[in-house]
Amino acid sequence: FAVPGAFTPTCSNQHLPGFVEKAGEIKAKGVDTIACVSVNDAFVMGAWGKDRNVGDKVLMLGDGSAAFSKALGLDLDLSKMGLGVRSRRYSMLVDNGVVKQLNIEEAPAGAEKSGAATMLQQL
Repeated sequence: FAVPGAFTPTCSNQHLPGFVEKAGEIKAKGVDTIACVSVNDAFVMGAWGKDRNVGDKVLMLGDGSAAFSKALGLDLDLSKMGLGVRSRRYSMLVDNGVVKQLNIEEAPAGAEKSGAATMLQQL
């Protein structure tokens, strides 16, 4: 799954915690890795994971230059809010390199369509 920014309210209070809380259930359905991508550097992602007690439940990945987000066509320009180019908020189920589910939020502050509960239902 991807979030617009580490340490931001919706990302920190809803999106990431949902996947941390449901990690056991998601992995019990056959998911090998739960990864969180954000347009931040690896150091920020590591600090955010530590701050949110992620442990080994979620792999925290930095997309520092938004190259991954842009390659997927899921980048979002939040320059008007002072945040620059970010990732759209989404969750994605990938099976052997093939995208099986893609849940994209319409607004950056929403986290229901792309949340852990939705992903769990899709497994």
